[in-house]
Amino acid sequence: MAEFVIANMAPIMFSALIVFLLIGYPVAFSLAAVGMVFGLLGIELGLLTPNLLQAFPDRVFGIMKNEILLAVPFFTFMGLVLERSGMAEDLLDTIGQLFGGVRGGLAYAVILVGALLAATTGVVAASVIAMGLISLPIMLRYGYDKALAAGVIAASGTLAQIIPPSLVLIVMADVLGRSVGDMYKGAFIPGFVLMGLYIVWVFLNTLFRPHATPALPPEARTLHGWALAWRVVVAMIPPLLLIFLVLGSIFIGWATPTEGGALGAVGALALALSRGKMNRTLLVEAMTATAKVTSFVIFILIGSSVFSLVFRGVNGDLWVEHLLLDLPGGQLGFLIVVNTLVFLLAFFLDYFEISFIILPLLAPVVEKLGIDLVWFGILMAVNMQTSFLHPPFGFSLFFLRSVAPATVRTSDIYWGAIPFVVIQVLMVALIIIFPSLVTIGFDRPLHSGEPTPVQILAPQEDQGGSGVDAPPDDTADLFRQLAPPPQQ
Repeated sequence: MAEFVIANMAPIMFSALIVFLLIGYPVAFSLAAVGMVFGLLGIELGLLTPNLLQAFPDRVFGIMKNEILLAVPFFTFMGLVLERSGMAEDLLDTIGQLFGGVRGGLAYAVILVGALLAATTGVVAASVIAMGLISLPIMLRYGYDKALAAGVIAASGTLAQIIPPSLVLIVMADVLGRSVGDMYKGAFIPGFVLMGLYIVWVFLNTLFRPHATPALPPEARTLHGWALAWRVVVAMIPPLLLIFLVLGSIFIGWATPTEGGALGAVGALALALSRGKMNRTLLVEAMTATAKVTSFVIFILIGSSVFSLVFRGVNGDLWVEHLLLDLPGGQLGFLIVVNTLVFLLAFFLDYFEISFIILPLLAPVVEKLGIDLVWFGILMAVNMQTSFLHPPFGFSLFFLRSVAPATVRTSDIYWGAIPFVVIQVLMVALIIIFPSLVTIGFDRPLHSGEPTPVQILAPQEDQGGSGVDAPPDDTADLFRQLAPPPQQ
């Protein structure tokens, strides 16, 4: 029995983690507990030495000293302040008035506002709940199909995951060891292409199902002419200025993503103050929620660090490499299998869990196959978006269900989300076929030699981005020196 455990320690350890997650045990504690238990078991069986566990404090302090993670509380705070200051309401009302006379105009307005909220708040829950509370009753009142209305709102909210300043891109940059600036540049075009595909779907509905997407009646459009133009300027200019302040400063190189997040937090406070919405209650609620989200991210990162050290100590990284490097089809075969795997895992795990558990295992294989990690990270981010829309566990569906009126059934929300899941899968395929959707925003080439649709060759050195790269893992190879050779 001991020989079997020794020979299969890595797959047993990974399977134990999946079991813990499926029974609903907290992710951070599941990762840390499995890592510690199998670390002690490995020492008992002679696979590891006790000295390996001395690396744990160094890894924890390395996480605490990682400046790139400061961007998480800054961007979270910015999004929460903006969400509570009523910006979403103004944007939806203004753009709804602007496009209301067009068939499907309210759906177009929701998608455009979803993109603007994504570029300012970066928080999926805030976007979905705000648009569900404000726009869903209006869409239903004027005769929109329930499933289409629910699907548009849920899907538009998920744009906050891929359009910068997305929190998941910050996490992925840290996990993959790439700069946040590079991740933001790479995600910019795919995010807005995805928004365009959502608009195309609504347009097709206006052609083939016109009854499902009626235009607003004239009496519902209260603003016209200069009054409407002035309302557009007043509602649109402040968030657009904030987007330039945050993303523009990062892309131009004036600020790191952490500094850009600080600028965004200050800009959000200024916007709330200018709107007369700044008060003690708003500030306390935003700070409390920010502390919760940041603690959630840090604890999962600490747990995943414990798990990954022990997993690599029992040669789990080699097990994953052998499992994936031998796939037929080379790079394309690897990308198809990995994307299918992530798509299926998204039914049960959220994007943070996939980022912290799966990506560290895939990153070494990706580099050995010559695939650029920035490109791969954006591909995974688009794929992981489906975790928000997968029936029956998608978080966007839960958020929308919590605020939708009783006349909208849960089945309506699920059926409305399915076409947008298909669109997101189509976007994954487009990134694989047309890698320049990600790479076109880079000053440095991500290719060497003649590129093919799946040969996104990794650069010899990482020069890009204005972000602060994650610090090197000083203990990454420690187990190689400390662990005795596996027993046969």
